[in-house]
Amino acid sequence: MSAEGRTVLVAGAGGTAGRAVCAALTAGGAHVVALGSRAASLTGVAAAESHAIDLADPDAVAALAADIRARRGGVDGLVHLVGGWRGGAGEADWEWLERRVLTTLRVTSRELRDDLSASSAGRLVAVSSASVAEPRWGMANYVTLKAAVETWMAALATGWRVKGTPTAAITFVVRSLDDEGVVDALSESIAALWELPHAQLNGALVSLGDGRVVEE
Repeated sequence: MSAEGRTVLVAGAGGTAGRAVCAALTAGGAHVVALGSRAASLTGVAAAESHAIDLADPDAVAALAADIRARRGGVDGLVHLVGGWRGGAGEADWEWLERRVLTTLRVTSRELRDDLSASSAGRLVAVSSASVAEPRWGMANYVTLKAAVETWMAALATGWRVKGTPTAAITFVVRSLDDEGVVDALSESIAALWELPHAQLNGALVSLGDGRVVEE
């Protein structure tokens, strides 16, 4: 198996990591659907199609998913790279982060859960932070939400394991996407997920450090 011919949605495609992931998947023959909050951010992204959409809006996501199903017959992958950074523990910062970091993941993965289950090799990817293992008050909102991302992904993984579907939820853990080699390692690792058995991948927390892939 490979990513060739697979329909893969990349949420947050306009960022540095999103662009690299789209390029790697497209090079691997996938039909990449690039998603971002602003059309301008998607200019030049290597993808078969791109859509500006509010990924925290369930109705908007449902409409897009229905359109893709009608045209492509289903979805084989969702790569969630939507994020952001604000420090502290304040309410305004929490609301800003929660919508981007967690709500977009919840909305998109709920909508596409059955599609991924029905695929012969469904893959769901999210990115967490190494800071979850060493939380500090100065980033309390951020690490709490990233911990929630890991929990949400673990719940999906358990559901797929119980159902026995060839589907996998994989969480990559990074210290910083700005570290040398990490974006390249992330994009290469994601593009290769369809070459690996779902049982090996489902529920995995994969640490990306110094450009190296280390499974935990």
